[in-house]
Amino acid sequence: MVEAAAGAARPVGGTVAILGLGLVGGSLARDLHALGWRVLGHDRDAPTLDAAVREGCVRVALGSDLAGIEDADLVVVAVPVGEVPRVLRDVALRPGASVVTDVASTKRSVLAAAEAAGLSHRFVGAHPLAGDHRSGWSASRCGLFRGAAVFLCPARGAGPAVIQRAVALWRAVGAEPRVSDAAEHDRLMAWVSHLPQAAASALALALARSGLAAKALGPGGRDTTRLAASSPGVWTDILLDNADEVGAALAALEVSVADLRRSLERGDREGLVEALEAARRWKEAT
Repeated sequence: MVEAAAGAARPVGGTVAILGLGLVGGSLARDLHALGWRVLGHDRDAPTLDAAVREGCVRVALGSDLAGIEDADLVVVAVPVGEVPRVLRDVALRPGASVVTDVASTKRSVLAAAEAAGLSHRFVGAHPLAGDHRSGWSASRCGLFRGAAVFLCPARGAGPAVIQRAVALWRAVGAEPRVSDAAEHDRLMAWVSHLPQAAASALALALARSGLAAKALGPGGRDTTRLAASSPGVWTDILLDNADEVGAALAALEVSVADLRRSLERGDREGLVEALEAARRWKEAT
């Protein structure tokens, strides 16, 4: 455990341990530090952790054994979903924090991992809808969560006080928390988050296989392939973890693409107009 240089303002929000200082964990560290929280941080990438301490956003650097995490009132696990079970087991070995939460994009497996680790009574899964195709500490920034929806999925043993503590954390950084069932969350995310990512990546692959470079795209093409620049490691974990729901969403997309292709093959102008108009109406209604 390494203490950063003295001189920071007296913490007013408590002490939080953030494990993982990428886009989401790093942005949360920046916001909470600015609000006067004492932030303990860990990241397996040493230069990332050094940068967070150097910039003053992390007050205490935690080692790989997480010694010192018992000083935290609240622990936020901000690692890729595939690493969450291991980190939760490590957290469970340390006493201390009355509330443990995470930021993963899927929730069913996370809640199962928390319960298996013996954290059910103090765990509230969280998913802030505030992502970006960029990643890492360098992409983190203050204000990322302002106005963003945050889904909260409490473990079965989590009581009202634990849930309220998680709600207060996210409200402190300007987010809008809402409590949800984990299965409902994963089903919704398959459509509104995971399908767009998969579709953008599939479109980028089709363009690449045609021999076109990204620089050949116009504004519309750049917009629709933006998500293809997202971290492959992060998204591989997410898509595999929610494979059943994402598979159903992809099947629906395949039907829509096949319908468009058949209309083209038949020269069906009326069918194309109907499909494009229905899509336009949906987009304008939102």
